[in-house]
Amino acid sequence: MTRTAVYNDYNHPQPGETSTLTLDEKVSREISRNGIKKPKGYTVSYHANPEVEKMHFGPKHPMKPWRLTLTNKIVLAYGMHDAMDVYLPRAATFQELTEYHKEDYIEFLSRVTPKDRLDWEGKGILPYNMGDDCPVFDGLYEYCSLYSGASLDAARKLTNNQSDIAINWSGGLHHAKKAEASGFCYTNDIVLAILQLLLYHPRVLYIDLDVHHGDGVEQAFWSTDRVMTLSLHKYDRTNFFPGTGGSDDTGPKHNANPGAHHSLNVPLHDGIDDDSYIRLFKDVVGPCIETYQPTAVVIQCGGDSLGGDRLGCFNINIKAHGACVEYTKNLGLPLLVVGGGGYTPRNVARLWAHETSVCLGTELHGALPLHTPFIEHFAPDKTLYPELSQTGRYDNKNSDKYLRDIVTSIREQLRYVQGNPSVQLQHVPPDLGAVREEVEREIEEQRDMKDFGRRRRERGAGMRGEYAR
Repeated sequence: MTRTAVYNDYNHPQPGETSTLTLDEKVSREISRNGIKKPKGYTVSYHANPEVEKMHFGPKHPMKPWRLTLTNKIVLAYGMHDAMDVYLPRAATFQELTEYHKEDYIEFLSRVTPKDRLDWEGKGILPYNMGDDCPVFDGLYEYCSLYSGASLDAARKLTNNQSDIAINWSGGLHHAKKAEASGFCYTNDIVLAILQLLLYHPRVLYIDLDVHHGDGVEQAFWSTDRVMTLSLHKYDRTNFFPGTGGSDDTGPKHNANPGAHHSLNVPLHDGIDDDSYIRLFKDVVGPCIETYQPTAVVIQCGGDSLGGDRLGCFNINIKAHGACVEYTKNLGLPLLVVGGGGYTPRNVARLWAHETSVCLGTELHGALPLHTPFIEHFAPDKTLYPELSQTGRYDNKNSDKYLRDIVTSIREQLRYVQGNPSVQLQHVPPDLGAVREEVEREIEEQRDMKDFGRRRRERGAGMRGEYAR
C-alpha cells in the first residue's frame, strides 16, 4: 500500500461525529436529552459525603456502603446534580449524637476497635448488641457520624427554608435503638433528623418503605403525638426480622398517653406486586395526611422491598417504589428523603437514582449513560429499569380482602386521632443548628492555634545570617 493510499484512507471525524467527547460534554448531552433542569417552585438539595462509601462491614456482610458509590455515579452520569443544590455535609458531633442516644453507648462506639471484638468473643460477651449483624469494623464511629451528620444537615436545610426536598441516601438506618445497635444500624439518623424538624414543625409524619419494620423510629416516638409513624413491611413475628409491627401495634395502650394510636403499621405477606402496593400506599397515606395534618414528612426508601433483593420477599419494581415517593412529594410538604435497607447494590443504586429524578420531576431515559462509571455492574441490560418483579419471584400471598382489611384497620385507628395534636414536648431538644455553630467556632479556633504554633516554629526560617554564628 502506498503512502498516498494510507493518507486517503483516514478521514478526520467532523464535529459531532466523534465519541471522544469530554465527560462534561457527555453529561451535558444527557441533561439535554432527559430535560433535566432545576424544578420550578421548589428546591431540591442532595447531601452526600464520599467518605461514607469507603466503609466496609466485612466480605460476607450483606450491607455494602459502596452501593452509595453506584448511586452517586448514576446521578452524576445523568447530570441530575445540575438541577440540585449539592452539599458535602460534615460529620455529626458527639453532642449531636447524644441528643437521642445514651452517652455511654456513643462513647463505646467512639472507642471500640476490631481487636476488642476478638476479646469479647473469647469471653462470650457482646455489649450493646454488637455481633454478626452489627460488626465492629475500622472507621465505625466515623461511619455513624457521617451518615447521621448528613441527615441532620438535610433536616436543617428544610427548617432554614433553604430546601423543600432534602435527600440523604446514606441515611435511613431505622433499627438503631437509644442504647444499642440493631439490624446493621448503629445510630438512628432518622430520629436525630426528626428531633431537628420538631424544633420548627409541630407535627411530623414518618413513612417507612423498607421491607423490615421501622422499629427503632417507632420506639423513639412511641409516647408522643408530635410524630406519627407509618411502616409498610413484611411481618412474621417469629421468622422475619425484627418480628414487630403487627396491625395491633398502634402505640401505648392507654388512651391517656399522647402517643396512643400514633404508631401505624401495615403488615404484609410475601410477594406483594406493583399495583397492590401503590394502591395500598395511597389508601393509607391519604387518610393519615387528612387526619393528622403533618407540617413535614420524612420518608425512608429502603431498597430491600424491591423484587429480587438478597434479603427481601416482595415483587415490586423500581417505578412502583418511586410512585410512592412521587405521591408523597406531591403533598407539597417539606420532605426529607433517606435511604435504608437494600442488599442487591446495583438495584438499590438504580432505585435511588430514579427516586432522585422523581424528586426533581424529571423522567429519565431507561438506558444508562454509557459513560456511567462501573456500568459493567449493570450488565447485561445496562438499564435503569430492569424487570425485577420476576427475579426470584414470590407468590403473592396478600389477597385483596386482606389488603382492604388493613386499610379499614388504619382508618379505624385514625378515628382516635382527635384534631390537631399538641405542640408541646416535656423535653424540647436544644437547637442543633446552634450546636453546629458552636462546634464550627471551636474547630476554627483550634485551626488558628495550630497555625499560630506553626508560625512560631517557622519564625526566621531561611532568613539571612540565620546560621552564620
